[in-house]
Amino acid sequence: MFKLIALIVVLLIIAILAYAATRPDRFSVERSITIKAPPDKVYALINDFHHWATWSPWEKLDPTMTRHYSGALQGDGTIYEWVGNGKVGSGRMEIISSVAPQKILIKLDFLKPFEAHNFAEFTLTPVGDSTAVTWKMYGPNPYIAKLMQVFCSMDKMVGKDFATGLANMKAQAEQ
Repeated sequence: MFKLIALIVVLLIIAILAYAATRPDRFSVERSITIKAPPDKVYALINDFHHWATWSPWEKLDPTMTRHYSGALQGDGTIYEWVGNGKVGSGRMEIISSVAPQKILIKLDFLKPFEAHNFAEFTLTPVGDSTAVTWKMYGPNPYIAKLMQVFCSMDKMVGKDFATGLANMKAQAEQ
């Protein structure tokens, strides 16, 4: 009986490992919202990392988080580094392309709790007297991430935070 149970467990582990290997080599998470404000007002909240404290969902998870700003004050070359608790980890963001008031591309390097190197992209589209904002994160999907995603998808892990951040951004921009 023990051998049968052990065999079933080993086969299950092999099946999970094999299934993880079939997952895509890249991931993408995306959320959108419409904000009743002009694109330049919304753009300013994203293009200057000092404003992120007013809307980023991660800023409120660790009130003792340390932040370091460097590079340009806003736009291309703006750098934001953070070190926080286990909920926010540590990492670095740099705006690598800023096209006012349409798009901002950010190189996103997570150092802890897991190392990852991704991109975050904000696209702003005027819609009458409002702005459609899309927040997208994408990057490579290494095997360990594929294995983790067998049990919990990246979309479920990060998507709700993006939705919260966009709702916070909406509240801030519509004031």
